[in-house]
Amino acid sequence: MTLISRTNGNCKLFLKIVKTSLSLDKTISSLEMELAVARTAKSANLNGLPVLEKPDGQGSEVRQKAFVVIGINTAFSSRKRRDSVRETWLPQGSKLKQLEEKKGIVIRFVIGHSVTPGGILDRAIDSEDAQHHDFLRLEHVEGYHELSAKTKTYFSTAVAKWDADFYVKVDDDVHVNLGMLATTLARYRSKPRIYIGCMKSGPVLAQKGVKYHEPEYWKFGEEGNRYFRHATGQIYAISKDLATYISINSQILHRYANEDVSLGSWFIGLDVEHIDERSMCCGTPPDCEWKAQAGNVCVASFDWTCSGICKSVERLKEVHRTCSEGDGAVWNTLI
Repeated sequence: MTLISRTNGNCKLFLKIVKTSLSLDKTISSLEMELAVARTAKSANLNGLPVLEKPDGQGSEVRQKAFVVIGINTAFSSRKRRDSVRETWLPQGSKLKQLEEKKGIVIRFVIGHSVTPGGILDRAIDSEDAQHHDFLRLEHVEGYHELSAKTKTYFSTAVAKWDADFYVKVDDDVHVNLGMLATTLARYRSKPRIYIGCMKSGPVLAQKGVKYHEPEYWKFGEEGNRYFRHATGQIYAISKDLATYISINSQILHRYANEDVSLGSWFIGLDVEHIDERSMCCGTPPDCEWKAQAGNVCVASFDWTCSGICKSVERLKEVHRTCSEGDGAVWNTLI
């Protein structure tokens, strides 16, 4: 009996030590994150990124808590694409606000400014935002060859504004089921340094003039080599700590020609868990339709041949009709 009592006592002591250690780890992690956020806010202020100010102008506001921030990458010329997204999977008006307040899901179209700030292009976005209230404006000059820089600025701006568990980037010609996206992310909520998407390793294209040409091809070894594993750029998600890491180190993170390659390169050498989530890269009908009918609703759908939904303005409604999880699904998601 004495031996059993001692054993039970040792087990209880061991469990208490483990519990204390986990609590300490969590506290340290929380403090590290607060320090990182403070550095991010300071860096953002110094580099011209937006930092929210209190009405009296004294200090910055406490960041808004959220489960996920979803940034929809868009361009000045993409008004029709944005409207097609609003007419399908993006809630509008009071529903968009309720989604933030009740589910912690923040969604914004992400765009910078033109080479002539305050010009006709910027005023058009101002007008559109006044109508829909669904933009996140960046201190970034728009341009197709500046997507890597825009991605860094997006994460830095989002981290400074929202304290979220996850940050998502998605293109404006992709169909998304918000409930499935939230459910998928929630599975990894307790894990650190998560990078989720459809992982790929495409060829490094050295030939000039071809689409996705890599000017720095020589860095990847001999001709014919392939890139390291990274998530395809149409949609991906990263956890809070990785978004914060990008924000803190944005000034020294190297940018390659292709945005998805750049993002993947920033995590090389870090203890990051790559999640190859194939439901984030379903094809358009019949692919996503068959999967939905079988009970495997997709997170996102697009056409690989077009790096998005081909002719998305005309076809997004069709994709939504056949592959949607249903408008009420996101409201019933357990997060």
